[in-house]
Amino acid sequence: MADAPHTPHTRRQPAALLPGVALLLAATAALAACGGANGARGAAPTVEEVKRQNKSRPPVAAQGEAARAPYGPPARVAALEDEAVRESSGLAASRRNPGLFWTHNDSGAVPLLHAFDRAGRRRGVWRLSGAAIIDWEDMAAGPGPQPGRQYLYVGDIGDNQRRRAEVVVYRVAEPEITPADAQTSARAPRESEPAEALRLRYPDGAHDAEALLVHPSNGDLYVVTKEIGGRAAGVYKLAAPPARAPSVNTLKRVGEVRLPVLFGGLVTGGDISPDGRRVVLCDYTGGYEFTLPGGGAAVEFDGVWRQAPTTIDLGERRQGESVCYAADGESIFATSEKRPTPLIEVRREALKK
Repeated sequence: MADAPHTPHTRRQPAALLPGVALLLAATAALAACGGANGARGAAPTVEEVKRQNKSRPPVAAQGEAARAPYGPPARVAALEDEAVRESSGLAASRRNPGLFWTHNDSGAVPLLHAFDRAGRRRGVWRLSGAAIIDWEDMAAGPGPQPGRQYLYVGDIGDNQRRRAEVVVYRVAEPEITPADAQTSARAPRESEPAEALRLRYPDGAHDAEALLVHPSNGDLYVVTKEIGGRAAGVYKLAAPPARAPSVNTLKRVGEVRLPVLFGGLVTGGDISPDGRRVVLCDYTGGYEFTLPGGGAAVEFDGVWRQAPTTIDLGERRQGESVCYAADGESIFATSEKRPTPLIEVRREALKK
């Protein structure tokens, strides 16, 4: 989200408006002023405003009182060593390399993937072969067209001005990381296998989005939009794209979500748990988990969007736009844009009987 400078007329509201309504309209006007064709980031007064108001306001009436998810308190376990990671906008736990993670910047001239470990140490940098950057916003790890291989998905799905006819998700076989890869850098990266560009179109016009999710069992792809003005976030799906997918793929709207805060449509990141039964979404303020009731087979997964979310404290993040489950599903990790880049962990607690 690129933040435009505040001007006096965007902050004045008629005195007759109720304070809560005036607040919502003022913040909506400020957020609507956001722009930037390349998704570049400026100063973030509107981000701070959203954080302050979401923390100071009770859950929206339509959502009701939000229960807390069964996770412990947030712990800052590391700061990312690689100074080239300035805008950690996406996060994924590696499936091929146990204990490691992937992230990427929101913008830049070169499409890079950065690997790091739980201590924040740099483990390698890869140039995503065949990819470009307009507005990279999220990433996911999951299956792909070749059985037995693990893939990374990178979502070039940001559209602040809502004018892109198509967005792109890049799919690439996940690299195997060796100790020698820690010597690579943004200036001297490894080269990934050629990435496949999955071109996506919404069925109902352009949307801004910052959350990309891939189902861990069947490879279905989900984009959750980022909405302002009190609108719910839309959930759009592409059934597991095969190799050599069509040149343009039309997403299907399968649901909507409203986070239990004042700005309930400002979704900035997400992930699906390894068992396919839980979804975590985040905004600038915190995390929110949706859980399938009962067994939750993969064919029933879209029922998760109809569940009421529980809240997760993700700690202090200057501009939180990334969240993921650990590879074993027992923790949730989050990072933040801006340096120093924290790695925050919340561990799942045993359910009380």
